[in-house]
Amino acid sequence: MKKHILIIEDNRDLARLIEVHLRDLSYMVEVAGDGVSGLARAEADRFDLIILDLMLPGLDGVEICRRLRAKHSYVPVLMLTSRSSEVDRVLGLEIGADDYVTKPFSIAEFIARVKAMLRRVELLGGAQETSDEPVIGMGELEIDPGRRVVLRRGSPVDLTAKEFDLLLFFARNKGRVFTRAQLLDAVWGYSHDGYEHTVNSHINRLRAKIEDNPARPDYILTVWGVGYKFCETAKAGT
Repeated sequence: MKKHILIIEDNRDLARLIEVHLRDLSYMVEVAGDGVSGLARAEADRFDLIILDLMLPGLDGVEICRRLRAKHSYVPVLMLTSRSSEVDRVLGLEIGADDYVTKPFSIAEFIARVKAMLRRVELLGGAQETSDEPVIGMGELEIDPGRRVVLRRGSPVDLTAKEFDLLLFFARNKGRVFTRAQLLDAVWGYSHDGYEHTVNSHINRLRAKIEDNPARPDYILTVWGVGYKFCETAKAGT
């Protein structure tokens, strides 16, 4: 089945360029030129990927992403931003975008990112449909892979889609040490020099949500000079 992609971008030339290249890959593509019509289209149909500009007339990308993430169904979001500051990029990821691309970008890199996101979603979806993987219990955490739910002390933990994927990957590989590049490739589906900070920011936010003291974590541990690992015991140091 062809992948269905929605582009929400007010720059007509850029939207058309992206549309042409995606159609060349046999994807079904729709384009919305402002935030209000883009959100309406996103909510009216099922898409495999939404390419979302941060700055839009009518309704900006942050608000659109926030409203999409408030829905029960999940759709991956690739955010486009002309801003280069880390604050803006982290903001996009914090409110639920799965990844971002900073303008100007090369079409080759952009297409590689799109393919990687679609591949990751397909693999994760297939695993959920064919596996009766049990709930993973670790200390005060419970991770339900099928329902994509995390509980801490019995209360739900509000995670973005990518934060959940990262935590689940760690929990499935307890005690194994991963470099940032390995995590980027395994969870995001691509490996690219210079994007390891994406891993860092996600780990920092995960720690803030699941750790009693993020500065002295019990679950996601730093292996200095190498990368990160998930603890092998219920609570590290106990």
